Amino acid sequence: MGKFTDKKQQPFSINCKGRLLIINKPIVMGIINATPDSLYNQGKNSSLSEILMLSEKMIQDGAKIIDVGGMSTRPGAEEISEDEECKRVIPIVSSLKKQFPESFISIDTYRSRVAKEAILAGADIVNDISAGDEDNNIISVCTKFQTPYIAMHKQGTPRMMQVNPQYENVTLDIFDYFSKHIAHFKQKNLHDVILDVGFGFGKTIAHNYQLLKQLAFFKQLQKPILVGISRKSMIAKPLQIQPQDALNGTSALHFMALQNGANILRVHDVKEAMQCITLHGYYQNAPDF
Repeated sequence: MGKFTDKKQQPFSINCKGRLLIINKPIVMGIINATPDSLYNQGKNSSLSEILMLSEKMIQDGAKIIDVGGMSTRPGAEEISEDEECKRVIPIVSSLKKQFPESFISIDTYRSRVAKEAILAGADIVNDISAGDEDNNIISVCTKFQTPYIAMHKQGTPRMMQVNPQYENVTLDIFDYFSKHIAHFKQKNLHDVILDVGFGFGKTIAHNYQLLKQLAFFKQLQKPILVGISRKSMIAKPLQIQPQDALNGTSALHFMALQNGANILRVHDVKEAMQCITLHGYYQNAPDF
């Protein structure tokens, strides 16, 4: 892959339970869905061995982080119990840590109990779609275990979030939301925070594209920016295609996200995302006229 440091990239060092995750160029997070009902699910009804094989391929293709989720957060999704969520994700996290100890594992949950059990099983990062709004104890868990925290913005619950989402100005509203949450995290002694504007979580297609275009605005917050747009409806709906056909559109938007300052791409297709990062590095390092 290209040996470039993006001119727009501010370098970050994230403390993952005593190990440093260095982000001096964009990195990739591979998605592992231990769910039967996600939007696009490569691991649907897969055995543990199949999930480990998929994870190994992602790591070989260049993923720095593997993100494990046990409850679908697609629009309209129903909740499952904490016990069921733990049953789905803990064996995967534990096995991933044993088989790939050098990789960083994140747990995609908004529940403090699930986060704690996953951390004890080997998870290095907590990825919370609610930024602590659903279960504020998750912040204390991250502080206790020195676990970085991905704080995502969403409007409403997954079941209802796409029912007429409204903002005065989506970019400014989310910027204000993050500013307040970062101050709260700091009070709780949580400093290693990554921000995710939450594409598709309580946003119209127009909101999503405004956020993508204005993504660099969030760099003022001086936190790494994670972008999760892989195969989402903001790609599939305008193109009138299904998520399984949305790889090309995903790559196009990944390039735009990188151009606007994304530090982490959360993706289903690691190899293609790494190719975007490499080509974007060449583009950024070409001389200005």
